[in-house]
Amino acid sequence: MNLPPKVTERAFARLSEIGASEDGKALRVAVEGGGCSGFQYEIVLDEPKEDDLILEGSGQKVVVDSVSLPFLANAVIDFTEELIGARFVIDNPNATSSCGCGTSFSM
Repeated sequence: MNLPPKVTERAFARLSEIGASEDGKALRVAVEGGGCSGFQYEIVLDEPKEDDLILEGSGQKVVVDSVSLPFLANAVIDFTEELIGARFVIDNPNATSSCGCGTSFSM
């Protein structure tokens, strides 16, 4: 059984820091064709749409559209701060390989 993606408390905390919900926005995580490995993640602040899966925590929302949902089954959406910068990251068990930047993957 495919479970929806999970969002870490750290990711919800970062959304709270940037005031996403105060602006009526949610973090949209989508999968598109392209990138150096076949698929790529699109991570943007956006308004929730009618067919979105809405994941809520700490007063914040993360949304995934119905087309992207199968690609993100059982994935974990997190936020990381490293020397190279701070960013939202996806730990996707469905990906068979990914590129060095972590934004594209293959299945």
